[in-house]
Amino acid sequence: MAIRFHEVSKIYSHTKKRMLLRGYLTNWLRPNAEDRFYALKKVSFSIGPGETVAVVGANGAGKSTLLSLVAQLCAPDEGDMQANGRIAALLELGSGFHPDLSGAENVFLNAALLGLSRTKTMQLYPEIVSFSGIGEFIDQPLRTYSAGMNMRLAFSVAVNVDPDILIIDEVLAVGDRNFQKQCLEKIFEFKEKGKTLLCVSHAAEVVEALCDRALWLDAGELVMDGPVKKVMAAYMGREHAQAVGRSAIEKSL
Repeated sequence: MAIRFHEVSKIYSHTKKRMLLRGYLTNWLRPNAEDRFYALKKVSFSIGPGETVAVVGANGAGKSTLLSLVAQLCAPDEGDMQANGRIAALLELGSGFHPDLSGAENVFLNAALLGLSRTKTMQLYPEIVSFSGIGEFIDQPLRTYSAGMNMRLAFSVAVNVDPDILIIDEVLAVGDRNFQKQCLEKIFEFKEKGKTLLCVSHAAEVVEALCDRALWLDAGELVMDGPVKKVMAAYMGREHAQAVGRSAIEKSL
């Protein structure tokens, strides 16, 4: 099993007001239920090696929280989860990169975070730079890069280190059309090798092209798990119905 969630919950606090140390300690020792909310609530599913799965839902549904748990950037507050193998996660632009280091230095830094030795990274380096299309800018500080260049380099490192699980959160929305096409081709190649893909995208056509299965989250709970076309039809149908309802209310005001 590549990924397994069993009754997993992630809980955050609503409290945003400034507190003294005593207040923090009191909240930690005796948490107020009214100040807590579930970003994920008792979510269970399993993903086998080689499956390509989309996570869909409205903003705030818990999609990014789920991906962060799989990437092991945080731990569940309730339940049990497992993710087996090397994980490469593209959760946000610049994650795992340092703006004051050059592109080349960031390649080695990011590869090290993914568990690669320096020797292996040196072997992969020419391919990483070539795929990214950064060219001579590879020796410039990352803070001088555009969002598109940043994404190119991050994606190139992630797919070329040969992870067992690739996690993508909307980053393909950044960059020019040619590079997006290049990325999609690389992901299809990744699928053909039997790797596991977990992605979030609001573009239905991208989800249906990349994935065979979808998980629909709503308010932190798993609403539906099944074939991607079936889940997307149900999800998009409800989104359309809600949009029509909002329009009708606005017209009546």
